[in-house]
Parts: sequence; structure tokens; C-alpha cells
Amino acid sequence: MPVSRRQVLLGAVAGTAGLVAGCARPDPVEPPLGRLALRGVASKTVVIPLPDEGFDPTEVSVPWLQLTAHGVTVVFATPSGQIGAADPRMLSGEGLGRYAERMRANAVAREAHAQMRQSPDFRNPRAYGALQAADYDALLLPGGHAPETKVYLESPTLQAFVAEFFASGRPVGAICHGVLLAARSRLPGAERSVLWGKKTTALPRHMERLAWKLTRRRLGDYYRTYPTYVQDEVTAALKDPDDFIVGPRGYERDAPEDLAPGFVVVDGSYVSARWPGDAHRFAHAMLRQLAAA
Repeated sequence: MPVSRRQVLLGAVAGTAGLVAGCARPDPVEPPLGRLALRGVASKTVVIPLPDEGFDPTEVSVPWLQLTAHGVTVVFATPSGQIGAADPRMLSGEGLGRYAERMRANAVAREAHAQMRQSPDFRNPRAYGALQAADYDALLLPGGHAPETKVYLESPTLQAFVAEFFASGRPVGAICHGVLLAARSRLPGAERSVLWGKKTTALPRHMERLAWKLTRRRLGDYYRTYPTYVQDEVTAALKDPDDFIVGPRGYERDAPEDLAPGFVVVDGSYVSARWPGDAHRFAHAMLRQLAAA
């Protein structure tokens, strides 16, 4: 069933009521953001860097749909400015065997991806080298585990931009492998990650290991982007290992009308989430950040 803009708008108003309950910060539960409060985000611009190929369709298209439904301008960027392409296996489920329906993007995300692909903003990306932090109000770092995402995760140009954005104090959101990109980003002359001293989540070890074990006979290391688990590399970049928040161990995905299964960690202006199943709650957390900025 297609996702309507009305569903997205109503979900944002109703769903933000329980948002902070899923966060690691000790703040009291905040009241929901009403439509009047959310109107303030319409003047904001968010940049979403992507690899040329292999990004996770849910982690990109769900936030895109939520943000643009509220009037936010979204700018995409790829290594050379060519149009990006999602991981086709996460759309079709090909090669995932009997687990395909559980592991690939669900119907809501696939419809959002189809809408996003036709949008002018997605079809006119900028090159990494053209990005300047001062041009944007927020940065969103999606994930993706396919081998093609290494160009994105290992880009010195993009890591420098991410570090510049953290230094600016503007909101940054990272989900799944996108947190790995943040963990690898360092300010000029600094040895520590931009995540040093921050609490964060990312793709948990138990999720990455299970997906890899379920598919390695057919797909080899497709689900293991690197020999080191995402959780382990991110944790090594933090000030304290306890700053990595694993979150609940369930595998239920959130939805526009039900954010409860999703999980996000909020530390100041930084928001992180674990996997595609958190995408709707992650998008709402970014809307809250934009409304407060």
C-alpha cells in the first residue's frame, strides 16, 4: 500500500510523544511535538551523503519521506555527483532464501524508495567535494552493508566533512553503518573520533552476526562489510565502552503509526539508531532536532 503524505504527517504528531522513552539519555519524557512546532522545520535543509551503489533503501528513503513531508529540503551527495543506487538485494530479497521477507525492505520502505527515486532532489546529487557544512542545517548518515558502501565509509573527503559538521554543533543523525562513518571521522590534527565522549548505538554485534550466519552459505560475507563487527569498531572509538548502547534485542520493525519497536540514542544534537527497523523513529528524532535547532 502506498505511503501517503497524510500518514506521515499524522504519524509525526502522534508518534513523537513516546520518542524519548527509547533514548539512552536520562532526560524526562518530553511532550509530543504538535503541528505548529513541526512547521518550523520547513525552512531547514538536510544533507544525506550516499555511496554510488549499495546504500540501504529503508535507512535513506524513510527519513527522506518523513523530512520532505514536513517541507524540509533534502540534498543528496555521492562520490562524484552521479545518481546513487540502493542495494538491489535489500529491495528484491534475491539470494536471501526463506529469510527474504524478513530481511529485505518492507512494503512501506519499498514504496518510499520508489517515490524517492523519482524526486528531483535524489536525481540531482552533489559531489562529496562540493559539500560545505555551513550550507546545511543537519547531516544524516545512512547505512548499508554491501561491499560497494566502502567507498562511502572510507572516503577521506566525506570523513572531513562529517568532522566539520560535528564541530559546527548542528544536528547529526547516523544509523547502522552510518555510525561507523562518524566513528572514523576526526577533526584536523585530532587523534580521537568525533564520537569520543558521546553515547551512541549502531548495528549491534548480535544482529550483524545473525544476518551473516543466516546468509553466508549463499552469499558469503555479504553481511560482513568488514572482519570487525560494527559494534566493536565503534566501541573502540568511544571514550568509555559503556557509551555504546546496544538497545533491546528484538527484531520487530517500527512503522509510521507505531514507533515503539524502534530505538534511538540522543546525545545533545547527535542522534543514532541501529538498523532499518529503527528508521521511522530515527526520522522523528531528526525532526525533533530540526525543530529545536
